[in-house]
Amino acid sequence: MTINRTRALYCDLLNLPRGKYVAPHVAAQGGHVGFARAALAVSYDRDLLQMPGTGVFEGVPDMDLVPDDDRRVGWQDGVEIALGDLYARGEPFGLCARGALRRTVAAWQKRGLTPKVGIELEAYVFERGEDGTFRPYGTPGAFVYGTGPQNDPAGLMDAIWTQAHACEIPIESMNGEYDNGQFELTLCFGDAIKACDDAFLLRVLAREIAAQKGLILTFLPKPIPERGGSGVHVNFSFADEKGGNVVAPDGALSEVSKGCVAGLLHHHEALAGVLAANVNSYDRLTPASMAGYWCNWADDHRMTTVRTTVASPKSARLEHRMADGSTNPYLAVHAVLQAALLGVEKGYECPAEEDLDCIENVRATRHTPTSLKKAMDALEKDSVLRSALGELLVDGLVFLKRDEAKRLESASVDEVRDFYLPFL
Repeated sequence: MTINRTRALYCDLLNLPRGKYVAPHVAAQGGHVGFARAALAVSYDRDLLQMPGTGVFEGVPDMDLVPDDDRRVGWQDGVEIALGDLYARGEPFGLCARGALRRTVAAWQKRGLTPKVGIELEAYVFERGEDGTFRPYGTPGAFVYGTGPQNDPAGLMDAIWTQAHACEIPIESMNGEYDNGQFELTLCFGDAIKACDDAFLLRVLAREIAAQKGLILTFLPKPIPERGGSGVHVNFSFADEKGGNVVAPDGALSEVSKGCVAGLLHHHEALAGVLAANVNSYDRLTPASMAGYWCNWADDHRMTTVRTTVASPKSARLEHRMADGSTNPYLAVHAVLQAALLGVEKGYECPAEEDLDCIENVRATRHTPTSLKKAMDALEKDSVLRSALGELLVDGLVFLKRDEAKRLESASVDEVRDFYLPFL
């Protein structure tokens, strides 16, 4: 295929895939693609906000996307994709989540450990009704772990898998999730940046293929009140300098893994502000749900926030279950790995394992905040996590999300869904 243009993309703090089409030579090795910094300050409904770091009252200066040397395969004819990090005045830009994740990976590597990440995405499909409005995908015969036309009569998942394979996005599995019209898309484990690149591109690809079929594929956490929620599960492990998995080499959690669990639980409330950064997120994060509501952990327990899997030393992993599809994947993994690192570095004590069902009975007493506004308050108050994540990055996110919460504070459930549905 002859390449006639490059699609330069970055993921902003609203989880939007902002970008430009440019001539291939513009993004060639050593080149860069310019954007107005204030693009990061534009809300879903196109208001230009005074977001910290974007220079709205300083002449709306530029930032540059500095592409990686390697290109990703595009799914449009003649189009390649360039991903990269954002820079401002020649320095890494503090509002770039991908660059922040890169620094977190480097911090782990200084300890002789390389993070390996696998991301699971969950999504609902909506179709257009005769009246022109979107309604849940009509799949009356669908069932949990369903595959084939009975669960996906339009063949959307088949089309997504086929195109993702052609674009070298490594999908591990796809299946029908708990509710009708809901699907799980699981990506293969890989290095942290590559895993997030794959998740970002899969989400864009999947939504664009759905749009071509007249459907909406949404990663909103709770688009249908009476049905289950959709999450983003961040699975991770660490390879030592010999390539060995250090999560549970002897069949039980290592000291590093215990530190990771401790860090994730110590910063539980503040993490919600990063991982569940949407008004709709707090309809999903409730007791007795298979989401990250309670501040607890256990081995092979889907009702806890941190689920460990230690049965096989080779494939042992930690799974954080709080995030949802409203969150920038680079930011989500950055936050999870940084909170885990804080637990190791500061020697936080790992709490006792949850031993109750978390449906009718639970040991945990702490839980996520109950609204986006309260989650932003918790994030702002956690000075240790703020510093670890990057002050400007957190300030920018808090500013955007407080504005969003205020805009939607009197909106109905349906109005909230309709506000987000075209974008997420």
